[in-house]
Amino acid sequence: MSDEYGEDHLDFRGGAFKGPVVGKGNFYQQAAAPTALSALPARAAGFTGRGDELGELLRSLDPAGEGEAVLVAAVSGLGGIGKTALAVEAAHEACGKGWFPGGVLFLDLHGYDDDPVTGEQALEALLRALGVEPEHIPVRADERAALYRSMLAERGAVLVLADNASSSDQVRRLLPGDRRQRLLVTSRTKLPQLGARLLPLGELSPQEAYDLLDRALRVADPADSRAAQEAEAVQEVAERCGHLPLALQIAAALLVLDPEKPVAELAEELGGLRDRLAYLDDGERSVRAAFELSYRRLTEEQARLLRLMAVAPGADVSTEMAAVLVGTESPPVREFNALAHAHLIERGSARGRWGMHDLVRAFGVGLAGEEGEAARERLLEFYRQWAEAADDWLRWLPGMPEPERFVDRAQALAWLDGERAGLVAAVQWASEDRHTRAAVWLARCLAEYMLWRRYFGDWMTVARAAQEAAHRSGDRDAEAGAWGDLGNALVGLGRTGEAVDAHIRARDLGRLEGSQLGEAVAWNNLGLALDEAGRTEEAIDAHIRARDLCQLAEDRHGEAMAWNNLGLALGEAGRTEEAIDAHIRARGLYQDLGDIHREGTAWNNLGLALRKEGQVEEAIEAHEKALGIYETIEAWYLAGTAFQNLAVAHRTSDRPAEAHACFVQAADAYTQANALTEAAHARAQADAFTP
Repeated sequence: MSDEYGEDHLDFRGGAFKGPVVGKGNFYQQAAAPTALSALPARAAGFTGRGDELGELLRSLDPAGEGEAVLVAAVSGLGGIGKTALAVEAAHEACGKGWFPGGVLFLDLHGYDDDPVTGEQALEALLRALGVEPEHIPVRADERAALYRSMLAERGAVLVLADNASSSDQVRRLLPGDRRQRLLVTSRTKLPQLGARLLPLGELSPQEAYDLLDRALRVADPADSRAAQEAEAVQEVAERCGHLPLALQIAAALLVLDPEKPVAELAEELGGLRDRLAYLDDGERSVRAAFELSYRRLTEEQARLLRLMAVAPGADVSTEMAAVLVGTESPPVREFNALAHAHLIERGSARGRWGMHDLVRAFGVGLAGEEGEAARERLLEFYRQWAEAADDWLRWLPGMPEPERFVDRAQALAWLDGERAGLVAAVQWASEDRHTRAAVWLARCLAEYMLWRRYFGDWMTVARAAQEAAHRSGDRDAEAGAWGDLGNALVGLGRTGEAVDAHIRARDLGRLEGSQLGEAVAWNNLGLALDEAGRTEEAIDAHIRARDLCQLAEDRHGEAMAWNNLGLALGEAGRTEEAIDAHIRARGLYQDLGDIHREGTAWNNLGLALRKEGQVEEAIEAHEKALGIYETIEAWYLAGTAFQNLAVAHRTSDRPAEAHACFVQAADAYTQANALTEAAHARAQADAFTP
């Protein structure tokens, strides 16, 4: 080099050359490689809600947080649930607080794409972002990880946001080695292997869903007030979007594209569609596409379980029911766990029960096809067999052979309680011809249980579905039974006029079928409805007809029931001596039959008649007999009525302390029976008789 010409010239002066000479020089500019330490994406437009989750995430990122430092936080949840938006929002908040002066690295791992980023590729991308020249990046993964940690240490407090991971392998080598750094991961899968602070993300609350849709509309047009003007319709849209942020954003985009469209119109469209997922697609975003990314990573066994769980009735399904759906002897526990880790199913109403998001259910049903129908047939038959066995236990009397499948009545009731939502939903499959017969029979098996637990709303739903299906199939006997069940449910709901009409239909169908017993049952039920409607004399006549038909048919159980109900109607009419005689006859028949449950009812009703006749001490004894029976069989609603009747009897005898105690016990019994209105009334009466 020549000082005269500068360091960027070659100096050939003084050289001796033979032939042509070519001089070649290389120029090297020594400068730092570019870095990408401010790579955080922009905040999501219209981000709202998630206050609790955002607070928890910020606590895990806070370098001055209490307790042991959390180096890794993992946000997981269903596709479209808003994981990235929350993580980016938290990162911006953290940077705004000055927690990461060394910068933020952002990396999309494309975990659910066909070609996801590997751990080694992730390290290379991050090292480049940290300013390492490509030729200086080691080949070996462990050496890359060591250099990555060293570079982070030089930068100080750095936040690394690894978005859309599908496995712990993608991010394990990205773990920081310095307490000043934090790694924030988002994934559709739970990642417990990383030793991370886990934050599973659920659907939005109704208020958060409303805020999201309202804000999205006003971001597009500040004058758009449709959400405020149609708040109820917004909630309907939110429900039909399953409170899923992605679905809500698509719904908002559909409204933005049509500023004249009422929100109520969109809600109606979403409610009337058989395939909501096809509608929740704005050309760039699709709920179905989001779910498909997760679905295609499942094994065939996992995918089949998801499809068949989707066709199950009710909000959730037990592991036992899932085994029936897939046709296996034992529950597919490993598949359950895999689907739960992927957030495609979630813990249900109790341990051992599993549910899924409404839109995931719609996605699964769309894929189930004929195998789904076969699974429903298996489940319906299983339900029918077990509900019939449970019903046998509820109707079981001493001396009868013990029913199969359950140990005792308590176990049968527990099973019915656990499966109630599914049983009610399964009966509604009766609208499909292939399921009509089994579903109608299932409805009959649930009648005693619905009365026992006083689930009158569910009973009405079940009975109406069975009645419509039986009528359509021409099964008049089944239709008569369904009308009777419907009438009894309507009485329980206080809709006595409709109940009378239902029992008249049941009676007329029984006559057409020539069924003496069926007609007798219908007359008995009609009498109860007439009595509730205040038509006492007609009720007395109906119960006498029921009694006479049962005597002709030598149906002693039906006769006992008719005598008992006749006694109630006679008492209402002021014919107390006749009422006492009727209840004594009913009690004797029930005792002979060994029907302890209904014997208790006869004792309780006898106590009412005795008190009206002025025989208060005998009435107290009768109510105490009834109470002992009800407590033995854990019939808590009936126990509540017995306590309440006892309280009234004590009040009549001017015993306020005893009346107060019985009213309190009545409230407790009603509460156990989930009869909250009756419990509140009993408490109010107790307050009036505080000694």
